[in-house]
Amino acid sequence: MKLKELLTDVSVLAMTADPDTEIRDIRYDSRAVEPGDLFVAVEGFRSDGHGFIPMALEKGAAAVLCQRPPEGEDVPYVLTDDSRRALALVSCVYFGRPAEKMTMIGVTGTNGKTTVTLLIKRLLEDVLGARVGLVGTISNWIGDRQIETERTTPESYDLQKLFARMADAGCTHAVMEVSSHALALDRVAGVHFDAALFTNLTQDHLDFHGTMENYAEAKALLFSRCGQAAFNADDTWAPFMLERTACPAVTFSAAGKGADLWAADVKLSAAAVDFTACEKGGRAAVHLAIPGAFSVSNALAAIAAGRMLGLSLDQCAASLGRAAGVKGRVEVVPTPGDFTVVIDYAHTPDALEKVLRTMKEAAKGRVVALFGCGGDRDRTKRPVMGAIAAKYADFSVVTSDNPRSEDPEAIIADILQGMPGEAPMKVIVDRPAAIRWAIDNHLPGDVIVLAGKGHETYQEVCGVKRRMDEREIVAEHLRRSERR
Repeated sequence: MKLKELLTDVSVLAMTADPDTEIRDIRYDSRAVEPGDLFVAVEGFRSDGHGFIPMALEKGAAAVLCQRPPEGEDVPYVLTDDSRRALALVSCVYFGRPAEKMTMIGVTGTNGKTTVTLLIKRLLEDVLGARVGLVGTISNWIGDRQIETERTTPESYDLQKLFARMADAGCTHAVMEVSSHALALDRVAGVHFDAALFTNLTQDHLDFHGTMENYAEAKALLFSRCGQAAFNADDTWAPFMLERTACPAVTFSAAGKGADLWAADVKLSAAAVDFTACEKGGRAAVHLAIPGAFSVSNALAAIAAGRMLGLSLDQCAASLGRAAGVKGRVEVVPTPGDFTVVIDYAHTPDALEKVLRTMKEAAKGRVVALFGCGGDRDRTKRPVMGAIAAKYADFSVVTSDNPRSEDPEAIIADILQGMPGEAPMKVIVDRPAAIRWAIDNHLPGDVIVLAGKGHETYQEVCGVKRRMDEREIVAEHLRRSERR
């Protein structure tokens, strides 16, 4: 493809490169450059791609796309005002604008994105028989084929490449978890969403955004690039989002208050939620085999998506009744004894509170919260999560999550600042050891909540990811206990 074709949507401030240059591929990592590539120099948080322009040229880059003129003479470059955004736009063109070939659904919010996107995927497959792609926290999917992922939304080039694979595989729809990082860093620039949803906004990622207002502004960017939208009316940030939305919008409410779609007759159990989904002129009974009051809100979000895409209320309700649970989201781990182990991805204050309150409603004995906080992330939420565990759990086991480059004991010390001294608790830094201790010291009827890791099958310590699947730890310890 010619350089000038790639630059169709890019704001070009100056150019020394020949616009008719044939471009083989696009690279934002100089180490991956091959002869004939366009190298896009992006300003990163740890390094600046502009410093690697000489390396890219040495490796045969045909041209450089940058936001500062490169040093040296005879460098074939294109100058733009924002090279990160330009990377997204040229990637869209390079891969043939694949998102435009599919119906795009975006879901943003602090909690619930993974469950909602998976419910929407299953809904579209079940009712329409559609082939659906998914970009999410747990994994990416191309129809029924799962592809592992390392972050919620890939870099823009990789995202467009994934969309192209989806479209080429016959996907008619794509559902995305759209993170605040992806929106703030223009990873989804050039993508128009046919429908978008807002689940909620609670404290998270303040290490990146600084304030809740900045975090909310980043989330709201999704609703400037969609055709229609749905918002959780029960969340205090919903009015903020609605004010920044120009497209047709609807609201949903698990509390049954003044929304376009609402829940009535809610019944919660240890295994499921049952309620009546109501809208003006229609009602339908919903059964979802994922316990917890928050599952009502997630189900309503999926129904709202279905309604925006033309499905009937009855079709959505019937499909949710056939849906299974989601890995790492209130996932019950089989145990042979008189206690229950639940794995949940709760790694924010709001999510931890919700899962502990949910288990309180179902537990016959104590609720034991085993949790930690991630390193190199928002430190301010650590004592908050400690306070929540002390308030809603009957006993807490404070341990490690993903320490990353931080000292695990220092992270735990931050958590303990929010926990009163009299709170019943045990501190065990090593997470597998903490899980084994919690199992060995359970009481009849206990629900042990392993919070924070969810679907993850690793633990990141000192920058190294080590295999750690909590399901395997629980199963192996129970087997050893039986042999004693």
